[in-house]
Amino acid sequence: MSILSFSKRATLSAALLASTAVAAFAEDITLTVWSGGTGDSSHYRIDNIKLAAEQLMREAAVRGDDLTITIEGQAWSGWDDFKQAVTLAAESGDAPDIIVSGHEDLGPWSQAGILRPVEDWVYFDQWPLNDLYPSLIDVATYNGVVWGIPQDAEARIMFWNIDGLKAIGWTDAQVAALPQRVIDGDYTLYTMLDDLKAMQDAGVIEAGQGFQPRVKNGPDYWQFYQSFGGSMTDEATGKLLLDTQALTGMYQFFVDAVEMGVVPQSYLGREWDDWHRAVSGGQAGAWHGGSWHYAQWTSSFGMENFFDTTAFTLIPAGNETGRANSITHPLVYLMGAGNTEQEAQIAAELISIASEPRLNAMHAVESGHLAIGEAEVSVPLYAESRWLTEASEGFLPYVNAIPNDADFGTYWTAMYKGLENAWTGTMSVAEAVETVRADVTAALGDKIVVK
Repeated sequence: MSILSFSKRATLSAALLASTAVAAFAEDITLTVWSGGTGDSSHYRIDNIKLAAEQLMREAAVRGDDLTITIEGQAWSGWDDFKQAVTLAAESGDAPDIIVSGHEDLGPWSQAGILRPVEDWVYFDQWPLNDLYPSLIDVATYNGVVWGIPQDAEARIMFWNIDGLKAIGWTDAQVAALPQRVIDGDYTLYTMLDDLKAMQDAGVIEAGQGFQPRVKNGPDYWQFYQSFGGSMTDEATGKLLLDTQALTGMYQFFVDAVEMGVVPQSYLGREWDDWHRAVSGGQAGAWHGGSWHYAQWTSSFGMENFFDTTAFTLIPAGNETGRANSITHPLVYLMGAGNTEQEAQIAAELISIASEPRLNAMHAVESGHLAIGEAEVSVPLYAESRWLTEASEGFLPYVNAIPNDADFGTYWTAMYKGLENAWTGTMSVAEAVETVRADVTAALGDKIVVK
């Protein structure tokens, strides 16, 4: 925390003390909390702020103060409408006090003046924030400033149909060895395609359903770029990086999957519920998704005996230049600009309380997300979850995140458009890669390194 931020908090504290010098103060504060990508199983993103408000009000009462905090929460299941709503609200001078969004919004929203730097209002050297994983704090940092507090963590991984593997001759020992084979690079994406084709040929998986990737755009697809050796940023300059060789390998892999008949050419754009029903119902040989999907499949889609029917690994390498990997996409608590300093201080206190291990563990267990700090792993509710324990140990050491660069969205849009063009046969792989190169260099110039 900077001297300036300390001064701000000291000034605010002095004002509060002055108001209570003669008699206990009475305050009535209303704060708004908006959360994107939030469904039924992730309601604690907002509810934990409400619980934090209850705690803060009780603490005020113990001091003899009358503090009333009203939380007005609003959740969006999707992202586009949510981000548009946040932007429009900020433009009208009425940004939400607390925003729950993906860390990739730090760059553009901070540059647009939508956010307050959270580091000016909280203490990272005090509990509970000093218990948070440093890697997650790094993800919430942009241009050397900590703009947010990690609300959850996750891993995006590959899932496997155990019955399908056994139908083509796999033993229990071979299934158990698969995660390490993926880590070692012994089992690649192309090995997977061969096995999925064998499952279809054996009749255990219907034709065209062997591989069921994510049905819409998302950070997950950058994992396949990394599987072929790609990096999203240039280590030497810190700029965005387009590795055309890795992008070619990535696009070619999905074209080859179509040509082998394990995924349809018209696959992208399907409905999420149809995908969830298919993968949770054993209709796919392999699919990639998020660690949080476990909670959805077992609670909302009737998936039973998960550990007996489903294996899980990192995303395999695509070739010898790539690596097994997983991308984490933590959501973060952000502080909207435009409110009063007192409202900002209360919002910061609520975010800190909501980050306490027992509160965040409720979100993790119910939604299938992973811990944000060391102590949370030991909370009995969390520790009792086999899935969270195995996912935390098996994947968190290998995860990385997409860049917070404010221009990454332009690059991301071009990458996915190129993937669609190659996948659907609208363009050849070479044409799709060249189009991406042309689009990003025209839009970003020397802000991106191309190799």
